[in-house]
Parts: sequence; C-alpha cells; structure tokens
Amino acid sequence: MFHGPPGTGKTYTALALARHLAGASSATNVRLVQFHPAYAYEDFFEGIRPRLGGGQDGDTGGGLAYDLVRGPLRKLADEAERRPAEVFVLVIDEINRGHLAKIFGELYFLLEYRNERVHLLYGSDDGRGFRLPPNLYILGTMNTVDRSVAYMDAAMRRRFSFMELHPDTPPVAGVLDSWLRRRAEEQGEDPAAYDDSHARLLDEINRLLADGSPGDRSFRVGPSYFMQDLAHTGDGALERLWKTQIIPLLTEHHWGDGTDVEFTYGLDKLREQLGILPPSGETADSEDS
Repeated sequence: MFHGPPGTGKTYTALALARHLAGASSATNVRLVQFHPAYAYEDFFEGIRPRLGGGQDGDTGGGLAYDLVRGPLRKLADEAERRPAEVFVLVIDEINRGHLAKIFGELYFLLEYRNERVHLLYGSDDGRGFRLPPNLYILGTMNTVDRSVAYMDAAMRRRFSFMELHPDTPPVAGVLDSWLRRRAEEQGEDPAAYDDSHARLLDEINRLLADGSPGDRSFRVGPSYFMQDLAHTGDGALERLWKTQIIPLLTEHHWGDGTDVEFTYGLDKLREQLGILPPSGETADSEDS
C-alpha cells in the first residue's frame, strides 16, 4: 500500500510496479480501479445487473432480464486461475475513499488466507468455494490528506504492507531536483548550472507547511506538481501552475483556519524570500491567464 500526501507519485509508482510484476503480459494482466464512496461489492466483485430484452419466446422488445455480472476483481481472479504461470495485478487507487467492509465483503478473509476458499454471496462458486489465486496481487494507494474519508480500519491494515511516499524522505525527497537536472541535460544545458528554482520553491512551501503544523506529516506538497508541462511550457508557465493548482490546493488545506493563503504562499513573495528572479520580468500578479 503506497500512502502519502498529494503529488508524491503513489499511483505512478503502483502502476509501474504492477507492469514490472506482470512483465510482457502487463497490457492484459494489469487492471486499475478507483474507489469512491458509492462503490460497492457489486461493482468490485460481482452483482445483479438489469438487461433489456428479457421478454419470453425470444421477444427482445420491452422486458428486463437480470444477469450476474462479474466485476474487475472477479474477472482478474478467474483469468489468474486459468493462467497460473502468469502474474496478474489489480491496482486500487484511492482505496481509503471507499467503504471497505461494504466493497470487500467475504473477500476480507481471502486477502489474508490465500489457500482457503469461501462461499460467495451470490452463489456463483457452485458450491466449490472461491479463492484469490496466489498469482493475483493487489496494490493500493491512499491519499493521507483526504479529510473526507476515514483512515483504513485495523482489519484491512493487517492484510497489506505499507510504504509511505513523502516529500521529506527518500525515495521522494530529491526527486524534483534530480528530474530538473536530467531535463536540463536532455535539453543540452549545462547540468552544473541548471535552474533549481522549482525545487527551491517546493521546499519552501513544505517548510512553511511544516512550521504551521509541527508534528503533522499528513499534508505536504509532492514534486509531481512541478514535473508536468504546465510548469515549464510557455510564457508564465509557473504562474499558471501556481494560480490553478498550488494556491487552490493550499486554500483547501487551510480552509477555516484563518490563514491568508495568497499572502503566505504567493509566488512573488516566495521568489523574493528565496532570491529567485522571475523570468522576463513576469510576476504572478501580472499573469492574466
């Protein structure tokens, strides 16, 4: 389970690991789903779904039929049973946004006891029992700053191994600096004189956040915000990123605590504090778009 603040590469890392594990079959053997508050067992594993065309004697005009439809986990598990020599990986993004007991149902047991079988809610195991094959792996991501959801319960925590991705610690710490250096080299620039202003600005944001909430690691800003074209392409690129992503993100974090986000984290102010000159005389306040 990869967990940490936004922008730390949790989903990217989970997918990269999944494709590595699946190898040459990653195009068909890796599946991503995203949990949300309305997601249920019937969406994730299997459930009854209506279908038009349930009339008698071949009448497809107006009736309804009800089918037992397999969800992404059931489909992947069935394929893994049929092809035991291959690796299958299910990536669950934002796993803590779903009601886990409701979504997993009896599968909670199987996450821990892979050699056991359970009888399924809808009886589709035909009395033989169902298991999660040993060649099926499940990876998850958790955004620890999402205050709209409860943290994962103890039963689910026991069934996963956890790895934090945090801007203050490796492997995330220093990623942006390394990425900027490599980008400069690819563009034919002197790697010893590359522009590290984006990395310095990110460090300053996180320093201010740490000073404002000592002991709380749940909210920092990850480097991926500064590793996208929006931050580097065209005039006023960083200013646009600041207005459309950084300031809204920090505004939500400080909602209701009285912090003047524009004053505290304004791009012009942070540049001045760090001695960074804006390119071509541009400022965040002068950018219209």
